[in-house]
Amino acid sequence: MHLRRALLLFAIVLGLAALVASLSRPVADQRDRTTQDTTTEPGPPVATPKPGPAEPAGGAPRTVTFQASEKESRRVEAGTAVTVEVEVSEAGTVDIPDLGMTSPADPVTPARFDILATRPGRYPLLFTPAAGEQSEPAGSLVIESRG
Repeated sequence: MHLRRALLLFAIVLGLAALVASLSRPVADQRDRTTQDTTTEPGPPVATPKPGPAEPAGGAPRTVTFQASEKESRRVEAGTAVTVEVEVSEAGTVDIPDLGMTSPADPVTPARFDILATRPGRYPLLFTPAAGEQSEPAGSLVIESRG
């Protein structure tokens, strides 16, 4: 007998909770509804700028592309923004250890690094195939001081 009463009470509580939930709306929906009711005509569309990467005073970043198999060097002037892309023939990761950067790569999608070249020096690129543990040189990024 007590079990039936408990189940009946539980069902009544669940039913009331469902009723309250269906009748109430989230606060954000109520705010949207209020602003829609008071506005009679839509205003002109407002263009908002989309956030993008910050560009240095020197202009838009340039792209420097490496072929991992060729182990070549590319030079960049210090103080410039550069996007480094490393194309590979098999899946793996590309590292620039001296800058603490790692990016995945495969034959379709090159590894990509956005760098603001500030410290002059030679930064080796290393490629580690997904199937192996041994890193291979993939080229060098040389940052030269302005002058």
